[in-house]
Amino acid sequence: MFTLRDVFFAFVVMALLLLVGRYLKYRLRWLQRLYLPESIVAGVLALGLTQLGLVAPPIREVWRQVPGLFINLVFAALFLGETIPTPVAIWRKAAPQVVFGQALAWGQYVVGVLVTGILLVPLFNAHPLNAVLIEIAFEGGHGTAAGMADTLRQLGFQAGPDLALALATVGIVSGIIAGTALAAWGRRQGHVQSFTTPVPDQEWFSHQETPAVQQKRAKLLSHLLIDPLSLNLGFVGLAVSIGWLLLQGLMLLENRTWGTTGVKVMAYVPLFPMALIGGMLVQLAMQWLGLDCLILRPLVQRIAGTALDALIVAALASMSLVAIGQNLGPFLLLSAAGILWNVGFFLYYAPRLFPDYWFEKGIADLGQSMGVTATGLLLLRMVDPALRSGALESFAYKQLLFEPIVGGGLFTAAAPVLIHTWGLWPMLGLTGVILTFWLLVGAWLQQSARRRL
Repeated sequence: MFTLRDVFFAFVVMALLLLVGRYLKYRLRWLQRLYLPESIVAGVLALGLTQLGLVAPPIREVWRQVPGLFINLVFAALFLGETIPTPVAIWRKAAPQVVFGQALAWGQYVVGVLVTGILLVPLFNAHPLNAVLIEIAFEGGHGTAAGMADTLRQLGFQAGPDLALALATVGIVSGIIAGTALAAWGRRQGHVQSFTTPVPDQEWFSHQETPAVQQKRAKLLSHLLIDPLSLNLGFVGLAVSIGWLLLQGLMLLENRTWGTTGVKVMAYVPLFPMALIGGMLVQLAMQWLGLDCLILRPLVQRIAGTALDALIVAALASMSLVAIGQNLGPFLLLSAAGILWNVGFFLYYAPRLFPDYWFEKGIADLGQSMGVTATGLLLLRMVDPALRSGALESFAYKQLLFEPIVGGGLFTAAAPVLIHTWGLWPMLGLTGVILTFWLLVGAWLQQSARRRL
């Protein structure tokens, strides 16, 4: 049990650890070269303090519950303040990028199922849900790994959350190291075609702050005695609430229809993918009402960023090193399989799929598929600092057809339940068919590009 005072000091300690993490990254050049977020550095420090018994039990209990709650804020804010184009418009702008990102993600499921079914279960008597860890950790990152913790535990995979968090750390470190090496190789081989003269950052995927928008916002806020940050926190809360209502409605529908046969999926689905849909609905409603200027994208990003920092620190602090040690074989095999799939698929498929700037466009998705979106953008800036290849725009638009499904979306949430219900090999069939579908779409795009030449 803990009190509100314990909650307060749990976040005070967390804030101090983030400051220490920032200082260490500033002082230690090897941390700078790894490009690790300060939240990961702070999380490792928190884990060390916890293992040494220097953190009070009530504070540890607060930290343990933070990831499953704060992940909802991160996903609810994902599309708030963004101008959401139609799916047709997105497809026209970013079709190859959508195919590449989807194929990478579904391939992680296929590889995970094969490694688990062929190696982990026979050799280590491992839990079948190891099959979803590559996609959860590599494509989803620390936030998704933490958000899926309760689902994995409910399905009997007690070591799953700790393995997912450890794999997410492996993913982001290996993604940066492999991406940096590939960027250097690509420049030497002449695969990097973009200009290298830096220009100011461009916001491809956001509201344009025109004077008319600013005047309209000022008029709407003129009689409101509320801080804009508080107002935007309210929009995030509204998105989470709508997501909760959607989840409850789907659970009710399941209980009265297919759930009566004993097949239940929604009972295990976490809230955060529904919060993402809630955020999209709030944004679309505000656009329809002409009030979307009240949602300030920079403030929404700050809310999501703060929630994600707290989530990562708390998740790493709560990680069990004993569980990782007891599952070291599966952990190492899954790490190697995830890295080999991502790097190998990038080198083989990207030059065949993208009609131009294949290296720049492919490496952005490679970084995201091994860590977080920021890793993908970091690797993109290494090879295209001027952002002239069009990769940033394609990458940004792709997210709208990507995030709601995989990388923390609806299928990510449902995948453990599907394996628990069906087993490994039906899951291999499903994900294999979907991967094949995206590869066929890619082949069609390649043929269309050749016909236009």
